[in-house]
Amino acid sequence: MSRRGLRDDRGQAFPIYAVAVVGLLFAALAFFAVGQAGVTRSNAQGAADAAALAAARDARDHLLPGLDFAKFEPEDWERILRGELLDSTGSCAEASSFAAKNDASATCTPRARGFEVEVTTNGTVGKSVVPGTDSVHGQAKATAAIESRCTLNVAPAPAPSPSPTSTRGPTPTPAPALPVTFKCKGGKDLVVDPSKPDPWRKIARTLFDVRLVD
Repeated sequence: MSRRGLRDDRGQAFPIYAVAVVGLLFAALAFFAVGQAGVTRSNAQGAADAAALAAARDARDHLLPGLDFAKFEPEDWERILRGELLDSTGSCAEASSFAAKNDASATCTPRARGFEVEVTTNGTVGKSVVPGTDSVHGQAKATAAIESRCTLNVAPAPAPSPSPTSTRGPTPTPAPALPVTFKCKGGKDLVVDPSKPDPWRKIARTLFDVRLVD
């Protein structure tokens, strides 16, 4: 083969080589954009999980105002275990606060004994070879549930006091409320003295689990 023919072959191969290099470079940049999108989506999911858990924990840690344990009947304690007396007012604000800490905004919806949160990241995927990625935000949803981990151990009702035979004399003093016992997972009992209970937050963290659900 002549030198001129060799030079012609090299000249024809160069455009093919250049196209191949450009193609590989584009593929690498596109792969990087996909990776960035995955990171943004992961950040959104982490923010959604944290926000949903924050709302559920806040609701678990608060009872409706004005409740008096000393006047509770067994059915009132059952209502607590069903989550009917938990106060979720303001709990969605906790979700928004946690989302903001993760550079995101949140939409929070209370559910039966739980919260559903949808999060959108403030940041975007960023500019890349894929058109429009600089305006794409990460989005994710999470749901957190408040689940009872205890059952009420109902003690036999005390025998009624005999009725007074006379209306004269001082009014009998009501008997103090008896301690309430709960059987909890793991074989542990929780005893609550209605006349001088521990802070509700401490009691609640034994009575309820908070976890993410599908």
